[in-house]
Amino acid sequence: MDLVRRDIASRYRGAWAGVLWSLLNPLLMLAVYTFVFSVVFKARWQGGGGSKVEFALVLFAGLLIFNLYAECVNRAPGLVLANVNFVKKIVFPLELLPLVSIGSALFHLVIGLLVWLGFYCLFFGVPHLTVILLPLVILPVLLIVAGVSWFLAALAVYLRDIAQLVGVLTTVLMFLSPIFYPLAALPERYRQLAEINPLAFAVEQARAVLMWGDRLAWGSWLVYLLGSLMVALAGLFWFQRTKVGFADVL
Repeated sequence: MDLVRRDIASRYRGAWAGVLWSLLNPLLMLAVYTFVFSVVFKARWQGGGGSKVEFALVLFAGLLIFNLYAECVNRAPGLVLANVNFVKKIVFPLELLPLVSIGSALFHLVIGLLVWLGFYCLFFGVPHLTVILLPLVILPVLLIVAGVSWFLAALAVYLRDIAQLVGVLTTVLMFLSPIFYPLAALPERYRQLAEINPLAFAVEQARAVLMWGDRLAWGSWLVYLLGSLMVALAGLFWFQRTKVGFADVL
C-alpha cells in the first residue's frame, strides 16, 4: 500500500492541481468524446432514452474499464526499466511492480466511479442496486492486466521498442472495444469476432450493472474469470523465468 501511495503522489508532484487531475482528466475526455459522438455524429445509444446525459454516462461506464486496462498496460514496458536500482542494488520482489501500477489505476477508477455515481444521482436518481456487482466485473480485468503487465514488463527489458507498439495497439483496442457502441449494433458476422476482445465482456457487463440494472451473466463470467486467471499465471511464469537475466541486460 505504501508503494501505491508513493506512486500516486509521484505522478502529481509539482502539478498545481495535484491529485485533482485524477478527477479532471476523465471529465475532460468524457466531455470531448460525448461532444464528438452525440453532438457531431448525433449518435444515440441503442435501447436507451436518447438523451446526451444518458449517452455520456453509458460511454463513461465503458471508459472506466478501458482506462483501467490502458493505464496499466501502457506503463508496463517501463516498469522494470524505470527501477534499475531494484534490479541491481536492492533485494526487491520485482513481481510487485505491476501490482503497484494496478493499485494506482484502481485509485483512478474509484475516482471516476464516484464521478459517474454523482452524475447519475443528479440526473436519474438513486443508482441500481446492481452497482455492487461492479467489483466482480472488474476482478477478471485485473487478472488480465496483471498477466499482460508482467509479460510486457519483462519483454521490454530485452526489446525496448515494445513500448512504442503497445501505445498503438492500446489505441486500436479502444475503438475495437464496445465502448462507443453496443455489441448488438455490430453485424452478426463481426459480433463473434468482437467478442474475442478481452475487454468486450467486461465493458458490456459494467454497463449492464451500472446503467441498466441487469445482473451478471454468471456462466459467461465464470468462463471469463478462468481465462483471465490463466492469462495472469502465464504472465507471472514468463516474468519469473526471464527476470534472472535482467541485471545482465540493464
